[in-house]
Amino acid sequence: MKILIVDDEGVSRTKMDVIVRGTGHETIIAKDGLEGWEIWKHQRQRIVITDWVMPKMDGLELCRKIRENEGSQYTFLIVVTAKQDMRSIITAMDAGADGFISKPFVKDEVAVRIKSGERILRIGERDIVIFSLAKLAESRDPETGNHLERMRFYSKTLAESLVESKDSAPEIDKLFADNIFLTSPLHDIGKIGIPDYILLKPGRLDDKEFGIMKTHTSIGFNTLNDALVKFPKADYLQMSAEIARSHHEKFDGTGYPDGWKGYDIPLSARIVTLSDVYDALVSKRVYKTAYSHDLAKSIIVDEKGNHFDPIIVETFLACENRFIDICNQFSVEK
Repeated sequence: MKILIVDDEGVSRTKMDVIVRGTGHETIIAKDGLEGWEIWKHQRQRIVITDWVMPKMDGLELCRKIRENEGSQYTFLIVVTAKQDMRSIITAMDAGADGFISKPFVKDEVAVRIKSGERILRIGERDIVIFSLAKLAESRDPETGNHLERMRFYSKTLAESLVESKDSAPEIDKLFADNIFLTSPLHDIGKIGIPDYILLKPGRLDDKEFGIMKTHTSIGFNTLNDALVKFPKADYLQMSAEIARSHHEKFDGTGYPDGWKGYDIPLSARIVTLSDVYDALVSKRVYKTAYSHDLAKSIIVDEKGNHFDPIIVETFLACENRFIDICNQFSVEK
């Protein structure tokens, strides 16, 4: 990885260059913030180490400009400073800084900050890969539109609401909500294994075709579970496999593929089930018009305790305005 070093002071700049190269990275050098900005605009380094106080453009202005222009590829920004007071730290973070290196800096601190940046960038790349895989499955169905975007926000909204009411779901926390945002788009990843003549059929499936369609849950689970075996500490893979397998289960035990009932169904899948059905109801399809929010809500309430977990339904009712906002933001075709 090439790391951009921005510093107007020659001795400090050379010292940082030697330390960064010693961590195994290449470096690109800028002698002030303006030069650093011109280099970053054309080369988009993923990690930038910048001094705070510089002529022409200071480090915080450089951070702001990068944040305003980085797009979907995140840049990890490290500010080098002698300032240690809380007000200065808040000011730098507000400008977009991710981390700090104190002056006079030493090798170990620089190395730790770079490793931290690499870890954050890997997480971002993981999220992009997961969503790209989900989009690959979705691309085979021309009707789904922004379905994945809506699904992930619906699911996270429900999870965050459950976090706020610990009595309803004591096992849930912020990490759970973050993971369901990441993994819920993979719920239908198994559709990659379903033949086009079934997946794209405009009319109702016959019994044999529906039997084949139902296998997308097992296909998705097996695919993601194979990845989990190789990376057993990846909790998001555990959740994604649960969702892929169980998002067509019903609370009363009449769903598929396993016929699981009630709280035997993983919480992540119970959340995604409601999100998926809601989006299908309010979206236009070849075989149906889009339902209003109120009609979709009444159908979901009627299925409380049958198709859906009663607690998830009550949570949905408590945050239904957020569902309406998400639906409008990611434009369901009416």
